[in-house]
Formats: sequence, structure tokens, C-alpha cells
Amino acid sequence: MNNRQRTISREASFTGPGLFSGEPTTLTVAPANEGTGITFVREQDGKAAVIPALVQNVMNRPRRTCLKNGTLFVETVEHCMAALSGLGVDNAVVRVSGGQIGELPGGDGSSKPFVDTILEAGVVDQEAEIEPLIIRKPVQVSLDGATIAALPGPTDCLEILYDFEAPAPVGRQLVSFRLGDEDFAKMIAPARTFVFEQEAKELRARGLGKHLTPKELLVISPEGPIDNVFRFPDECGRHKLLDLIGDLYLTGRPIRGRIVACKSGHKLNHIMARRLLEQEESHQRQNLVHRDAEMDIRRIQRILPHRYPMLLVDRVLEITKNGEKAVGIKNVTFNDIFFQGHYPGTPIMPGVLIVEAMAQLGGLLLSRKLEHTGKLAILLSMDKVKMRHPVVPGDQLILEAVAVRVKSRTGHVRCKSFVNDKLACEADIKFMLVDAEPV
Repeated sequence: MNNRQRTISREASFTGPGLFSGEPTTLTVAPANEGTGITFVREQDGKAAVIPALVQNVMNRPRRTCLKNGTLFVETVEHCMAALSGLGVDNAVVRVSGGQIGELPGGDGSSKPFVDTILEAGVVDQEAEIEPLIIRKPVQVSLDGATIAALPGPTDCLEILYDFEAPAPVGRQLVSFRLGDEDFAKMIAPARTFVFEQEAKELRARGLGKHLTPKELLVISPEGPIDNVFRFPDECGRHKLLDLIGDLYLTGRPIRGRIVACKSGHKLNHIMARRLLEQEESHQRQNLVHRDAEMDIRRIQRILPHRYPMLLVDRVLEITKNGEKAVGIKNVTFNDIFFQGHYPGTPIMPGVLIVEAMAQLGGLLLSRKLEHTGKLAILLSMDKVKMRHPVVPGDQLILEAVAVRVKSRTGHVRCKSFVNDKLACEADIKFMLVDAEPV
């Protein structure tokens, strides 16, 4: 199996009306550098918004997946994302121009037009290796009678089993596919979006899809497709599996393991993508605990003025090369002085001290910026503070700080703290950076 990242060799485009809106738009797929992932660029009225294809940028929309940055959107991206995932494209820029809402061209309602466009351009290997997201522990999510389970499985592909059931003439359809091993372009990509006759009437009443006829969209009556034929006996199940592949690629990485889905739609697919990212982030944090420290307590003391009992960062495990993120540890023991009064019978670490520990890590992160050498981070404000899980003696509090905006005199960091894989606390913290007083 190919372990190299891949992009496309040249630009390729196609134009057509959006599936829901009917507005004509042009989609252009272009090469991208290693490690940049899939990025949409929405071009409208002389403005352009860069929208990474990540589940964090999903906006809630019925029956489709929408990505947003500010006031600009790209709508119905799932078929394009499925094509990129199915063909093993790790890095690409997808430009969307024309129309008012930025809906991608719908084509025939399948991934085939996107697959054809990508294959026309050609897919090429890059030097960097793939970093797959491996499912390590079972995860299950449910919503309105639908379920998705993610399970450990093969580490060289993603096995998917989709169980779909609908009224006659569709019935129950059980579809299996090995993403990264079997032929997506032939087996899954041609499966089209479908609606039942009553749904089609309701959509038209709302002004959606008026440009389409049953010859162009798979409309299913109790007797079967209207003015159309199925491409596969289980085309509906295959298309639901196609949507799942596209939505899960919003993790930003190819997934390895096993997925079992029953009646899932876009909303539940997005929930699973978020849960898989949370599991991977937890795994990475646990791996950091066993690495050599970026800063031990002696180096921390050279930067922070805090001392017992207010120095609440025992070790810095990692500070990224670009200085955007830091991970640290606070080991919580019964000997910590605050447990004498909070509370003697039920010792719980005060929330304000958890926030203080996160703020100290944020100060250490900001200190790595060259222009902040010798500066002291003074707390300016806190926002969106939420306590999620109690911290007790014996816990190891893993602290995380991510730089949001950093200037010469101010800094804004987004902080979280975890106990194992449970989120304990989160907060947005702003600092004023002042000259440290000589000792």
C-alpha cells in the first residue's frame, strides 16, 4: 500500500449547477504542498475566504455538509471530499467561484464528476509520509435512532459496513467497502443522491432543486425510480456510505480501522469525526507523558517568577517549533497545600488553581517568542471558562495552551486541561506582556 502523501499534478475544473440551489458554480482542484491537507477557497465579489476542510469549520445544514469561514461558505462538499478520500488525495486546494451561496456543482448527485476531474489532472506521490488516524479504542455515537461505531481494525485501510433501511422498493441494504484497498471510482463513486417522491415534493415547495427532473436526480416512488434506473441494486446504501467517507475525511487525515454505521446522516457523521479527533488527541497527549521534558522544573523557574505554593506547572512536555502550542503537566498530590481546606473530607483541586496552572503554561508558551524574551505575562482577562471534570489527589493534569493571537505587548491563548482523556477545564486567557523587574 502507498504510504506517501499525494496531490494532483495540475489544475482541473468543471462547471455546473448546485444540487440544491441550482446556481452555476465552477470548481477548480489544484495541487498543494505536503502536510497542508484539503483546503477550500471560496471566491465571491472580489473576496476570497480560505476554509480548511476540517470538522471544526462545519456549519449545521440539513441534508448536506457546509463549511464556513466568516461570512463565506462552501456548500455540499461531501461528494468532493469523498472523491479526494477515495482516490487517496491528501493535499489539494479546491477553489469555488460563482453563485451566491457557494454550493459546489452537483453533477449527477454522485462523486463521479469529482473523481473524473481529479483523474483527468492525475494523482502524484509526494515525499512526506502519510500520518493516518488509527482507531485505537471503540467509540460509539447515536442520534435519533441512527448509530455509528468506530472499532480497532486493520491499520492499512478503513473497513466500512453500512446498514441502510428504507421503505419499499429500497428495503434493507447492507454495503461493505475497504477504503484504501478496493476500487472507489467504480464501486462507490457512481452512487447518486436520492430522495423519495414525497421528499422531492417538499423540497420543491421550499424552493430547492427546482432545476432538476427525475431524469437528473434519483427520485424514488413506491414503484421504483421515476424516469430513471438504479446503477446498483443497493445504490442507496452505497451513496450513504459515500457520504460517510466524505464527512469522515473532515478529520483531515486518512482513517485506519473499522466503521459500522446504521442509518447515519451528515450530523451524526460529523459527531463521529469529532470523537475520533478527540481520541487521537488524547493518544498523542499520553505519548508525550513518556517523552523527555522540553522544560524541567529548573528551566521553568528561570522563566516564571512563581514559587511554592503557587508554581503549578511541574514539567513542559512539548512546545511546537512554530511556538503555537505547548503541553505541560501538573502532578496533583494530597500534599498540595490547598487540599487542607478544599475540602478536607472530599479533596478537590480548586477550579481557579486549574485555570492558574493553564495560565502559567500560556505564559511559558509566550516566553518562547523572541520578542518576549525577558517579558512577564500578566493576566489581563479570562473568557469562556468552563469546569468540566473534578481533579483530585493522584490525578496527573495534562495542560494544553494554543496561541490564538500574539503581539509585542499582548498575548491571547486558548487553554485546556485533561485528566486521562477527560476534559477537566477550558478557558480563553489574555495577557499583558511587561518587562520583568530585576531580582
